[in-house]
Amino acid sequence: MKNTTILLVGHGSRNRAGNDEIERFAAEWRARRPEWRIEACFIEYADVLLDAGLDRAAAGAARVIVIPFILNAAGHVKMEIPAAIEHARERHPNVAFECTRHLGMGREIFKVLMGQLDRLMHALHMPDPCTTGVILLGRGSSDAGANGELAKMARWIFEDTDHELVDLAFTGVTWPRLETAVQRQVRLGMTQIAVVPVYLFTGVLIERIDAQLARLRAQYPQIAFALGTHFGFDAGIFELVEARVADAGEASLLECDGCKYRLAAEAEHLHDHSHTAGHHDHGGHDPHHHHEHGHAHHDHGHGCSHNHAPHAGCAHSAHA
Repeated sequence: MKNTTILLVGHGSRNRAGNDEIERFAAEWRARRPEWRIEACFIEYADVLLDAGLDRAAAGAARVIVIPFILNAAGHVKMEIPAAIEHARERHPNVAFECTRHLGMGREIFKVLMGQLDRLMHALHMPDPCTTGVILLGRGSSDAGANGELAKMARWIFEDTDHELVDLAFTGVTWPRLETAVQRQVRLGMTQIAVVPVYLFTGVLIERIDAQLARLRAQYPQIAFALGTHFGFDAGIFELVEARVADAGEASLLECDGCKYRLAAEAEHLHDHSHTAGHHDHGGHDPHHHHEHGHAHHDHGHGCSHNHAPHAGCAHSAHA
């Protein structure tokens, strides 16, 4: 790692506390890895944006490893970061820029989400998966592939637990929204609902989720709600970024770095930075990027088997 800079690229939040948390993550990572040079920058809503961050990382370095510190690959990951890296290569021809995959929705994040769900279940008075619905709550994107990654997590949780209802909802851009998912679960007989926000750090949307839960608790006083929190400081996230660094030499391109879709979209200026309900519309659906993930079903042998005939309040369904 000599003469190498690791650059975390966060999305950026209008809530300063969210950006501060990413800076604190970088500081804690430096403490874990004092021999590494670790920097952070943001795509928007921050003082140090992507171009400046790349220039700062390149100063005095022979190699820069860029880690998109983002859970889902939408427009920022597929188009903006690769384009910024190409421009940085032109500005710094003697520096080798490598870009790892974004954090993604793989086994590492699944483990973190399962830990969140386990804590929420222990916080409920009657943690019965037959009557406790789960809602994974994501940011939402106009990129169907990014939304599909969250749906994959919902399916994995469904198959790895005894919960009869595992739904997904989104804070903005796409549907269903949290209120709709809660309404569905109440209608299907759930008496408790665990809401798991799929967010790394705090921000405007985390505040919005808190307000939504306050309204839902008032609307459904008979339902016990348990709300998780953002999980960027989970030990699993530190392990994941370190794994990305280890893989950097073998995976120096993003999934969409140089692909015809991204290049055509950039050439035609199709990336839309308009704000929709406080979010960005990050490009369109990419039909030729596919992700294949296998997952074995686990039969836990608990009292709420996935193989029994559905009944009121225990209708096995993964809305994913």
